[in-house]
Amino acid sequence: MEQTDVRLRAAKDDLADAVAWVARSLPTRPTQPILRGMVFVAGDEGLEIAGYDYEVSTQIRIAAEISETGRFAVNGKLVSDIVSKLPNKPIDMHYDGTKVLVTCGKSRFELPAMTLEDYPALPSVPAATGTIDPQLFTEAIGQVAVAAGRDETLPMLTGIRMETEGNMVTMAATDRFRLAVRTFEWNQIPEGNAELLIPAKTLADTARSLDAGSSEPVTLAFGDGSDGRAVGADGLLGILADPRRTTTRLLDAEFPKFRPLLPKQHSSLASVRIDPLREAIRRVSLVADRGAQIRMDFSEGQVVLSAHGDEAGRAEEVLECAFVGEPLLIAFNPGYLSDGLSAIHTDRVVMGFTQPSRPAVLIPEPDELPEAGEDGMFPNPETEFTYLLMPVRLPG
Repeated sequence: MEQTDVRLRAAKDDLADAVAWVARSLPTRPTQPILRGMVFVAGDEGLEIAGYDYEVSTQIRIAAEISETGRFAVNGKLVSDIVSKLPNKPIDMHYDGTKVLVTCGKSRFELPAMTLEDYPALPSVPAATGTIDPQLFTEAIGQVAVAAGRDETLPMLTGIRMETEGNMVTMAATDRFRLAVRTFEWNQIPEGNAELLIPAKTLADTARSLDAGSSEPVTLAFGDGSDGRAVGADGLLGILADPRRTTTRLLDAEFPKFRPLLPKQHSSLASVRIDPLREAIRRVSLVADRGAQIRMDFSEGQVVLSAHGDEAGRAEEVLECAFVGEPLLIAFNPGYLSDGLSAIHTDRVVMGFTQPSRPAVLIPEPDELPEAGEDGMFPNPETEFTYLLMPVRLPG
């Protein structure tokens, strides 16, 4: 039988952060009204707050003074909006079986309680599979998520492919116009390799909420294979970063085979400072028609950026550029190009080309650029991050 008299008090900042984090994952157009709910569980160890929409679950525990233990549910986004605007004083919550009274100082809100019997049971987190530094995890996801697709009719492109092999992890995402690939090391717990397709939006939202400065590793949980099933067979990924816990249902789709798309050598290489290049792209693309291209004309010592629009006119800017190989004129979508540059965290970007009609590669500048081989081609430098970008067809 549900407790019908629950009382608790929590610090405003702690409660506001917790309900805001859970509310971000609640659906705006739920298939069932109960999924708008946020569940509060007041127990001897503090207050646990949770949300679930059958795809993503979020749970967080905070310190609270619990006068009467029990559970209740209330409209999540509404209570988050209310708590965020309350004064910086302790917040009291009282559930009496039909409504939830929220008081803080002289503010008082009376909210209808939701029926807990209708709320779905939260999924169990699979066995822990490995741990990773939160800063590294956040960086890697940010680098690859930018290339993920947003077309829900192509679910295989809305995810981030994650492959584990021993202590090495590879993440990849593509929307068919660009491809981002990142490799990094983690601490594997059970032996065994895995291949997962994780919803990119959920993974990116979770990464943004992590404390990148924390010394506590993030635990990824998608099974240890101890029951004889394949790792990841539960169809769930758990992300545990105390006191927060997220689960997400994996995508049941086939991710494109991406490794054959990555060129192993280039006919020309360019090295450009990223900040001036991004600023030049922003300026030059001001005159470009919506969705129009930006041209890059590479030659020894420089790159000329240009764009034009039917009504806005033409713009051109020259930047210094270290360039080796045959001169090249190539065109890109300026937004996709800027996205790739923003994902590279070195002072300079190295761009590798084969032909104006073939994809270009953007990587962080290595310590040394490779020398051309006997065939005049430059091998692709070793790198932990690669951004592959399709060019735009040049007219004529």
